[in-house]
Amino acid sequence: MHPNFLAAHPAFSAPFKLTVCVTNICDLECAHCYSDCTKRPASTELKTDEWLGFVDELIEKKVMSVFFEGGEPLLRPDFMRILERCSRKMMIFVRTFAHHITTDVAAEFRRLRVGVACVDILGGKAETHDRLVGTPGNYDQCIQGIRNLVDANVDVYKLMILNRLNAPELQEYVDRAADLGVEKVGVLRLYPLGRAKRRWSELSLSLEEMMHTLQSVRVPAGLELMHSWHPNDGNSCYQMATVDADGNSIGCPYLREYVNFGNIRETPFWETWNDPLYQELRSGAVDDSCTDCADSQGSKGGCRATAYAFTGKWDAPDPFCVNSNRGVDLRVLPDRLFLPKP
Repeated sequence: MHPNFLAAHPAFSAPFKLTVCVTNICDLECAHCYSDCTKRPASTELKTDEWLGFVDELIEKKVMSVFFEGGEPLLRPDFMRILERCSRKMMIFVRTFAHHITTDVAAEFRRLRVGVACVDILGGKAETHDRLVGTPGNYDQCIQGIRNLVDANVDVYKLMILNRLNAPELQEYVDRAADLGVEKVGVLRLYPLGRAKRRWSELSLSLEEMMHTLQSVRVPAGLELMHSWHPNDGNSCYQMATVDADGNSIGCPYLREYVNFGNIRETPFWETWNDPLYQELRSGAVDDSCTDCADSQGSKGGCRATAYAFTGKWDAPDPFCVNSNRGVDLRVLPDRLFLPKP
């Protein structure tokens, strides 16, 4: 995509794809959990009819793709009903740890035309994954869930959030993915949110360590490796939107602690889409950017959440890019991130 893509095209009337954080409940205890998941649903979470009504709005506006995540989506008793509403109308992605993916659930995913199941496996070794999710034996359950999905002919992307504990296992991780018949592996950044922020010194890596890890891995034939570091870290805000479990329009899951453009119970989502700050984030209006990264998506500046977290400025460049880091030590978070919200 050409770097002038945004300048040459009108503003979008709706997002290309929308992330639905359908619940904040989870039965794991992940060290990095961005949303501080709970064991029981809060009374503020959107109810079934509210989610179904919102899905109908997305279909009416011809939103092409919906990405469900949590928490753990499969812990919502009505989740299959919500998927049913999307089926045949939008491309469906579901992010899950897969430990609840039985053969019956995998078959239902196939029937409902779930396009991709994105499965979080947090280490190349069982002990590393289990340590990071705080649940002994979970790795084996998640791997069985992947097998059930593959056997049901549901495409699977295997996701790892790169951190200090699992970085030495990335080669083993991708090799295992190939053995399982997974289509793609996504290596994701660690974001300073929720529990990850509070355990940053334990989990974080320097930019040099991250790049060395990524550049050292040998990708098996037939497997695709995806990551969002240089030169792949274009600003994806222009095509993204997110609604959290309580109905807040937050732009992106990684902006959850920094913005709230309005609650869809009170303000139509399409009005929140036109919030001035939201429009600014989508515009690619940054004070510096990496040309190589802009070429990857036709957008400038990289991740706005990361830029804001480390600099306090919405127009700053992404410090996770080797060409626009400006000397930021990604192992050290700014003190202001720990101050009470005003």
